[in-house]
Amino acid sequence: MSQDTRQTTSNPPPGAVRAASRARAVTLAVVLTAELMNALDGSVVYTALPTIAADTGAGTAALQWIHAAYALTFALGLITGGRLGDLYGRKRVFLAGTAVFTLASLLCGIATGPELLIAARVLQGAAAAAMVPQVLATLHVTFDEHSRAKAFGLYGTVMSLGSVTGPVLGGILTQADLFGLGWRPIFLINLPIGIAAVLLGQRFLPESRHRAARRLDPGGMVLSALGLLLITLPLTVSGDHGWPAWTLAMMGAGLLVLALFVAQQKTKTRKGGSPLVVLSLFTGRAFSAGLAAQLAFGLLSGAFFLSWALFMQDGLGLTPGQAAIGFVAASLGEIGGAWLAMSLVARYGRAVPQAGALLAAVTLAGYHQLIATEGTGMGTMSAATPMLAVGLGLGMIGAPLADLTLGKVAHQNAGSASGLFNTATQLGIALGTALTSVILFTHINAGTQGPAVNTAFANSLWYIIGTLITMAVLMRLLPKPTRTS
Repeated sequence: MSQDTRQTTSNPPPGAVRAASRARAVTLAVVLTAELMNALDGSVVYTALPTIAADTGAGTAALQWIHAAYALTFALGLITGGRLGDLYGRKRVFLAGTAVFTLASLLCGIATGPELLIAARVLQGAAAAAMVPQVLATLHVTFDEHSRAKAFGLYGTVMSLGSVTGPVLGGILTQADLFGLGWRPIFLINLPIGIAAVLLGQRFLPESRHRAARRLDPGGMVLSALGLLLITLPLTVSGDHGWPAWTLAMMGAGLLVLALFVAQQKTKTRKGGSPLVVLSLFTGRAFSAGLAAQLAFGLLSGAFFLSWALFMQDGLGLTPGQAAIGFVAASLGEIGGAWLAMSLVARYGRAVPQAGALLAAVTLAGYHQLIATEGTGMGTMSAATPMLAVGLGLGMIGAPLADLTLGKVAHQNAGSASGLFNTATQLGIALGTALTSVILFTHINAGTQGPAVNTAFANSLWYIIGTLITMAVLMRLLPKPTRTS
């Protein structure tokens, strides 16, 4: 008998079935809306930073921390946030996280100086760390195996689209200067959305928890957060400081702390305690391989999209508006890839994201040749059109990967598994963003314009292609098709 507590009804009448179906639809909309808010807020500030600097007097370091404060606190809290849902109820933790996230968005929107804005971004990231793990966990325990694949596919689509379209939305809202508020609507837009998510969630979200889990693991919380901090902080800030020795030493210390964390979790499990992470999850090869593939997916996303944005503007001389056309093309491709994957994954299983990885790799190889041939003569359409195929491939990866990784996880461990899955994503993005200083700026300096940027970007594509091929290999360990007709 499952240890995950949920209300069930035997042979319900047709009216109850329809009501339950509507409730599941609203549940899906509410949790995906929360995920979209998080995905957007991770990247929406990029195009607004110059305006924020002019309005608040923020210096270079403060601007960096306006982004990093959110990313760091979000990444550090995901494992704990997932376990909180298992212990105290996923609905309860989701609603609390969403309410605090909405309040923090208000504080961001009314901040008059960089100090308050950074503090509000810390609170926002911490709230997202409580909110986001409950999204996958709630989908996991609410939908059956067939409908879960579609729900997870929509989750992957929303997560990918949010990170890609965030800079576009930030630019549009800032330039629109709604009500004379300048950059502030990029945060204030969360207020009506967050309030609606809390009200609808209170009514329609099902409550679920792990009945056998007893208490939090404070030692595990401290060790996991410290280890992740020691790794993600250098990844976030070292690129602008030339990778000094202290950053490498800090990352090495972080790996040692995480090793100590694993040992502590094993000891707690052996003694019959309630560990922060359910280590038995890693005995399933699909979960381990899927987690590694998701880490790689975050890495290539962090490395590629930042480098590509710099290539279009600094290399080709496109305006931000012209460069946004490329992001729109990538978004449309991802939507198409996600819907294609959702229709094919039940029949073809892991072959779908493998095909997506290979499609993106082949397209980027062709993109490399296009850059070498046309150089600075590439126009907006030449730069943007291939991104339809790249986005199609990435959508075929992102949409089914969550289901293929988490589909067989026991309901009682859904929160822990979701926290680990999201942590892998954030670590990958942080690593990929940091690696742009290695794969892009090895032979050029920040601010370089023209052909040198094109050459550097074209060469960086081989790293992205290699990552995609590695992912295709890892995906051989994901589940095979669940049905053949």
